[in-house]
Amino acid sequence: MMKNLIIVILIVLPFVFMLGAIPFVNRIHPIILGLPFFHFWLFLGMIIIPICTYFIYRLQKSEGSIE
Repeated sequence: MMKNLIIVILIVLPFVFMLGAIPFVNRIHPIILGLPFFHFWLFLGMIIIPICTYFIYRLQKSEGSIE
């Protein structure tokens, strides 16, 4: 039951991260690593989304859902 909750959170997190937060991060300043904040946010999303997908895969594999 707890694994299913974690899986749902990991599925919803990328959508909220990339789409839900756009009104809050749509700005130029601060500049982080030479990128405007919005571009840095998108770059960070490209790192976080595969990590979430990997953990979803590992959780499903550990409970035997994936053969």
